[in-house]
Parts: sequence; C-alpha cells; structure tokens
Amino acid sequence: MSPDPIGPPEATQVPRYAGPATFARLPRIDQVTRADVAVLGVPFDGGVSYRPGARFGPGHVRESSRLLRQYNPAQDVTPFATQQVVDAGDVTCNPFDIPEALDAVERQARELLDGGARLLTIGGDHTVALPLLRAVTARHGPVAVVHFDAHLDTWDTYFGAAYTHGTPFRRAAEEGLIDPEASMHLGIRGPVYARSDFDDDTRLGFSVVTAPFVELEGVAAAVERLRARVGDRPVYVSVDVDVLDPAFAPGTGTPEAGGLTTRELLVMLRAFADLNLVSADVVEVAPAYDHAQITGIAAAHLGYELICAMTPRPPAPLDGARPDEA
Repeated sequence: MSPDPIGPPEATQVPRYAGPATFARLPRIDQVTRADVAVLGVPFDGGVSYRPGARFGPGHVRESSRLLRQYNPAQDVTPFATQQVVDAGDVTCNPFDIPEALDAVERQARELLDGGARLLTIGGDHTVALPLLRAVTARHGPVAVVHFDAHLDTWDTYFGAAYTHGTPFRRAAEEGLIDPEASMHLGIRGPVYARSDFDDDTRLGFSVVTAPFVELEGVAAAVERLRARVGDRPVYVSVDVDVLDPAFAPGTGTPEAGGLTTRELLVMLRAFADLNLVSADVVEVAPAYDHAQITGIAAAHLGYELICAMTPRPPAPLDGARPDEA
C-alpha cells in the first residue's frame, strides 16, 4: 500500500509567504517515496530570438504559485491529496551549448518518466519542448501535440541554427515524435513571414485554431475541435504564455496583440481531464518584463489546471447517479 500523498503545509500553520520555495509549496522529490506528477524547472533561454530572460521563469512561477490551494472546484478534484505531486527542482543546463543543454533536459525528463511520474515542466524558452518530447515518446511512442501559442514554432532555422524556440515542432515532426493525424496549434495569431509558413505547418502534421476563431466562434467550439482532433491518443500539451494577450501575460519574450484571455485558456486546459494527458509544459515566462506577477500567476494557474487534469477520477456509476447517491 502506497503512503498517503504529502501535500503543501497548511496555510493556517505556515503563512503562504513563508515555507518551501517550491511549486505550490509542495514537497521536494527527495522528501517523498514516489512521484505521480513531477514539476520540473528548466532555466534555459539559449534559443530565444528576441527578448531574453526566460531562464528566470521557473523561479518566478514557483514564487507566483504560493496562493494555489488544495481543492479545484472547476474540475472538482483535490490534486495534491489523490496523487503525489512533487517539485523535482531544476535541470542543470549548459547556458553556452544548446545541444548539450537539450541532452540534459531529455536525460532528467526520462529519469522522472521512467520512475512513473508524469511531468509538468516550467520553462525556460520553447526550445526545451523538443527534448521533452523525445523523453515522452521514448515511453509512449509518437504523441498528439496540442500546442498553445501565438506562433507556429515550426520554422526551419534562425541564422542557420536548427535548435531555437521557433523550431522545436519542426524538429519534433522530422524526428517522428508527433502524431501527424492528431496534433494542433491553438491561439495562433499575428503576422508571419509568408503564406507558405502555414502550408509547411500543415505538411508537418498540425491543424490550426487561431485566436480570431476563438473570438468569433467561442471557447466551446475550439474545445470541440480539440477533442475531435486528439481523440483517445496520448497527448502532450505545450503552453507558451504568449498565447495569452499581453494584457494578461506581459512577462514574455515575443508578445503579440490579440491573444486569448487567461479565463479562456484555463477553460480549454480543463478539457484535458477527459483526454489521455501524459505530460505538459508551460514555457516562455520572462519575469523581467512582468508586472505585479501577472504573468507568473497566470502561468502558475495554467500549471495547476494541467496537474488537476492529470488527477485520477473515480469511475462514474453505471446508473448515472452521483457517487454519494450510488
């Protein structure tokens, strides 16, 4: 019998501004005997093309997560009581050698996945999605990738460099890591280099739900398209915080006007509770451009909803009654 999960300290005993500097004040991985979900920081921004600073994202999101509480009424789960969620610390990334840094991310992610945990990774720039997908597919095979972002991130190179935050999903497609029948982008908007960018993106296996689609058709329509695309396949969720409008996430490296609201994105992430969510990341938080922890708090709540979506649910009664009436 596994021991009961250890959660964060009670706020009535340890004030929220005190206590461990971990995600949601959760225990460190070395303080527990198992990990069902591991929160992993990747302080790396060697692949950015515009404003740097996402290397400081993991610490900022952790600090912004102190107000997270045990029960999530929107999903009707208590994620820290029904599974062991831990903070696995940060990957030690070489800041001067991108391939070496990506190897380190993949290696530590594989160790956690092989130990039975699912991952919520906090970046860091979006380059780190590539080694995370390498680690996840080593365990699950090619996965449906649902990518929330203002940008496609399927460009080929920048200045001849193949590994940047604008190229991870092209490399992932080339390496056979994604399921080309089930992957998609949500929240895409703004100018691109050419119309052919979308043609290349389709060829790589992605469908697109744009931010204007969400504005005109609504969140429910976007979620319906998401569910139809993913089905029951293993799915990996990658969230670039710049999918949010800069009003809701100013602290990021490549902001684009006209994005989703935090409320819209939280609703979309809750849909993964009914899907086969195997791991996820939240990336591109750059605290130097943040104000009053607006972006950090948004990212912390996005991570919390993803952890809640990974939380086991009791099976529904066959007669449709609520569990307390069955």
